[in-house]
Amino acid sequence: MSDLPEEITDLPSRSQLKRDNQELRDMAEKLVLLAKSQLEKFTLDDSLNAAIKEARRLKNLDARRRQIQYIAKLLRNIDVGEINHNLEKLNYQSQTFRQHSAKLEQWRDRFLDEGNHAIEEFIAQYPMVDRQQLRNLQRQACREKSLNKTPAASDKLFKYIRHITD
Repeated sequence: MSDLPEEITDLPSRSQLKRDNQELRDMAEKLVLLAKSQLEKFTLDDSLNAAIKEARRLKNLDARRRQIQYIAKLLRNIDVGEINHNLEKLNYQSQTFRQHSAKLEQWRDRFLDEGNHAIEEFIAQYPMVDRQQLRNLQRQACREKSLNKTPAASDKLFKYIRHITD
């Protein structure tokens, strides 16, 4: 039996700490590479936003690398679960993205099948939605579906839903 207190033996190994730090650096790199419109959807504190903005401005690779390390250091002090989830929703190959897309497709199908009832449920969950635009897109998509046309309006409806939920 070890003479060390239990708190000391439960500390992560150096290898695990290095892996965790690398994950934070990778996350910082992804945040820096995001488009400005995508980054605005994240809820980040002012110091983190300023650090990301500075990293984007830097052209020197070493300076940029140091700035990304600084961003990773800032990320250590906050809960990165929501940031990671939002990054996963943007990654087209991730399971989170596929689940999110499937949920949006279900909403679109419900709009076409159930009409106003589904729209009211959606508006209850996402009150910032433009009710009139959503209803117009839904009507156009239903019209196309009944006439067996190409689903252009249905695609527009899907894109609008994605814009609202992201």
